[in-house]
Amino acid sequence: MNSAPLDRLSQPARDLLKLNVTDAYTKLVVTGSGNHEAYPQLKQLTADNVLSQKPTNPDEAAALLSGLWLWHDCLDESHKLSQQLHTTSGSMWHAIMHRREGDFSNSKYWYARCENHPSLPTLAAQANDVINPFPADKRVLKLTVRGWDSDAFVDLVEAVYDSPDDPRHKLAIALQQLEWRVLFDHCMRAAI
Repeated sequence: MNSAPLDRLSQPARDLLKLNVTDAYTKLVVTGSGNHEAYPQLKQLTADNVLSQKPTNPDEAAALLSGLWLWHDCLDESHKLSQQLHTTSGSMWHAIMHRREGDFSNSKYWYARCENHPSLPTLAAQANDVINPFPADKRVLKLTVRGWDSDAFVDLVEAVYDSPDDPRHKLAIALQQLEWRVLFDHCMRAAI
């Protein structure tokens, strides 16, 4: 999250991003109920207190909350939030949540609802830096040939989520983390 300063977040939100940082957001498909250590702190956050100042766009602030729940693998809570947001950011978090639960076709449905999200050009540009060190592969090349292709990413995750020895598995995790950071950064900027 280098582009937007974290001081835009409230101290409790910043503390949550530091919690369990080595294991956070490293599963492509999540089983279980998420990070129990983060849960009580997450429950205390609202769209009004997730930022260091009052948000001017409450929907984007709520989208930040959805992202924080996802960061700690709490899919149900993230889903409840994103489902209530009728914005492209809400649809994007919704799509990510369904991908991470392994509901790949539903994920693609929600990605189609946010195919013009303003964070996608940034994601496409930064994804190439992540992809370049990995061996060439048709599924990987499809990710950025015409900008960020969310459906191609869902297909990649579906192909490798249960194959940790596949080199594309490590790539998918890195891209998933990049996607989260770029979308979170966008929501943080748009909320204020």
